[in-house]
Amino acid sequence: MPSVLPDGEPAPADGALPASVLEGAVDRAFGVYVHVPYCRVRCGYCDFNTYTASELGGGASQAGYASEAATELSFGAGVMRAAGLPERPVSTVFFGGGTPTLLPASDLALMLARVRDEWGLAPGAEITTEANPDSVDEAYLETLAEAGFTRVSFGMQSAVPHVLHTLDRTHTPERVPVVVAAARAVGLQVSLDLIYGTPGESLADWERSLDAALENAPDHLSAYALIVEAGTKLAGQIRRGQVAEPDDDLHAEMYELLDARLAAAGYDWYEISNWSRTADTRSRHNLSYWTGEDWWGAGPGAHSHMGGLRWWNVKHPRAYAERMSQGLSPAHARETLTDEARHSERVLLETRIKDGFPIAALSEHGRAAIAGLIGDGLIDGRAALGVAGAEPRVVPTLRGRLLADTVVAKLLE
Repeated sequence: MPSVLPDGEPAPADGALPASVLEGAVDRAFGVYVHVPYCRVRCGYCDFNTYTASELGGGASQAGYASEAATELSFGAGVMRAAGLPERPVSTVFFGGGTPTLLPASDLALMLARVRDEWGLAPGAEITTEANPDSVDEAYLETLAEAGFTRVSFGMQSAVPHVLHTLDRTHTPERVPVVVAAARAVGLQVSLDLIYGTPGESLADWERSLDAALENAPDHLSAYALIVEAGTKLAGQIRRGQVAEPDDDLHAEMYELLDARLAAAGYDWYEISNWSRTADTRSRHNLSYWTGEDWWGAGPGAHSHMGGLRWWNVKHPRAYAERMSQGLSPAHARETLTDEARHSERVLLETRIKDGFPIAALSEHGRAAIAGLIGDGLIDGRAALGVAGAEPRVVPTLRGRLLADTVVAKLLE
């Protein structure tokens, strides 16, 4: 089952935001995330806030969900206006889940239209939905493109049948090139998501998946090491000895192979787990998370952030639907980040990206760690020294990406 929501400060029923969110808001981009909490099958490794039909129970339905989420989007726009936040057209919209494309394409179009009506869309706004390869066809994707979507992110995960089986994925490898071609035919950019380190997956299996992904020539590619989350089906299988535990050394080999193969194919890493063909095909929505921009997260369990205030919605679709029907904020709780917490989070996130973290913004102890990190081959020495007049920044090397937690720990000691 999905992980438990954290506790926090009580969230007001009217969603009112404190005056602190106004500071610097005019200089921050604004995005929208819409969580669609439905899946046809619960994958054994997943602890996201998602539900199959059998898990929903009464009082919640997929059929009414688009209307409920649209209600929250209007509610959110009203809350932001009441707080006195500057008018900012939406730069990025991301539909995630779950499987957003289990809903009719017209439902996604309806929710996007509500975003456009309430806030407006910035010129060139990036509009993305996640999709399973077996949850869409060309007609579905054409409806999305006509509604204003610009990207689709397919959960490919692997091209090897036994790996897909272990992950409980429902599509076949042969389906991926079909939907990639369909997305391209209607003018959508394509991102592929991969997972490496699945129990039983060999280095040769992983290379086969990379070959298949590159044959599709996606605009963008994300690749994540499998993490075994407590309480998942996969965690239970490992505990019972039914499948092997992930091997950290093999994970590292897989990542090195991944980075080398993508670089050779013309892709550039811009975040530890993300590569793009060009700067224009980076995921601007995800970059907004890593650089501390503002976003409203709509839907059960969705998280939002405004100027150091973070809040998260009630988890279950039934509780969410009840809040929406009563005109109440769906927020479960919230927290105001201290200056120290905001600094630590900024170091944690911005040292993951190729643009790096400005050394001048580190504490004295953090700056003192730079020489050792260069000597250990964990950060780029030229970037840290500010070669050719550039601002000195912390940018991880390949080894530093593999040991990202060590880099962050040294900078925050």
